[in-house]
Amino acid sequence: MLNIYNTLSKTKEVFKPLDGNKVRMYVCGMTVYDYCHLGHGRSMVAFDLVTRWLRYSGYDLTYVRNITDIDDKIINRANENGESFDALTARMIDAMHEDERRLNILPPDQEPRATDHIAGMHAMIQTLIDKGFAYAAANGDVYYRVGKFVGYGKLSRKKIEDLRIGARIEVDEAKQDPLDFVLWKAVKPGEPSWESPWGPGRPGWHIECSVMSTCCLGESFDIHGGGNDLEFPHHENEIAQSEAATGKQYANSWMHCGMIRINGEKMSKSLNNFFTIRDVLDKYHPEVVRYLLVSSHYRSSINYSEDSLRESKGALERFYHALRGLPRVQAKGGEAYVERFTAAMNDDFGTPEACAVLFDLVREINRLRESEPEAAAGLAARLRELAGLLGVLQLEADDFLRAGAEGKVDAAEVEALIQARLQARADKNWAESDRIRDQITAMGVVLEDSKGATTWRLAD
Repeated sequence: MLNIYNTLSKTKEVFKPLDGNKVRMYVCGMTVYDYCHLGHGRSMVAFDLVTRWLRYSGYDLTYVRNITDIDDKIINRANENGESFDALTARMIDAMHEDERRLNILPPDQEPRATDHIAGMHAMIQTLIDKGFAYAAANGDVYYRVGKFVGYGKLSRKKIEDLRIGARIEVDEAKQDPLDFVLWKAVKPGEPSWESPWGPGRPGWHIECSVMSTCCLGESFDIHGGGNDLEFPHHENEIAQSEAATGKQYANSWMHCGMIRINGEKMSKSLNNFFTIRDVLDKYHPEVVRYLLVSSHYRSSINYSEDSLRESKGALERFYHALRGLPRVQAKGGEAYVERFTAAMNDDFGTPEACAVLFDLVREINRLRESEPEAAAGLAARLRELAGLLGVLQLEADDFLRAGAEGKVDAAEVEALIQARLQARADKNWAESDRIRDQITAMGVVLEDSKGATTWRLAD
């Protein structure tokens, strides 16, 4: 039985889909004005993990993750680059998809873009105006009337009276209340715009997700997700807009993943303390980065450091060493490990405990590999099966352990030296055997001797 922590209720709840076995999930995606940083990768991997587990558990999942392809940052960056906003976003979307493939992130079932849903935004805004929840201002903007929505703040537990303290209206705004937020922005000189009943302009950020989610999944759906930095005001405003427009509960469960932190601060472009996914992947194997992201609980923050990536690499090396030399067979045995893994994942996607099960499985494989090789091979297949639900451990062992060797060492030369060393050992020429090992070590290669075989990998 799957339990999920619902940010709305602040408790773990038994997951019950709204419509039988069908699950509808919407996750706030990227604003595509630059390359994705590792914080974006954290959110993408977290909900990829949720996707894999829901489907493994037998649910019929529809996963929607949007793209914000128009906003101030996009316009400003396009102007800086001297290119159109849609040329910029097309490049960044292609780059995002490349990053996802490298991190073994499954594509969402639908990936709506804000600029394809302008008409739907007009319709929802007009509905909100008709119901008294929004108003067209004299400056051409349209605002949401926060004070009219009963229950505003129920997701973030913020109170309107507290929010009003210190809130103010900017000089160029025509709000009736400092807390009101923009649904439609009147066009400014040089900006891209769309015609609307209130004059040319473009959508506000919050209305985009309300429209795209309900268009793709219906007025009520099962799970809404995103980073915990979106809880307020973005997700709070989505609830206010959507529920005022439809009169129905918007999302049944809210899931928020933790942030990547650098020296205690959230990794973000605004703070200029970010590492792009491709920067990190230039230095570390994609599985190392993915394991770093899945081995911590999705709701916790991750402190990014070289040490944490080295620990992730070491964990995967331990897994792959256990698989090395064992034939690929059908998974067999290890039912107790499957039960423990399943229990961990069903407890709000408890990946730290699930990873601990994998380490226990590795110890059992290593214990059996000499005395009961067939049993060890069956458990190795089980290890791959369970790790695959986390999106890791799907390579051949040598491919991972020797990753990065190209251009650094000549694999054929290493293999030839290993054979020469094995012959020297067979001849009991220990001095020659030691000399060859020293030669191989000097090449930056580590030899690993086991019963009847010698394998190698690059030194750290």
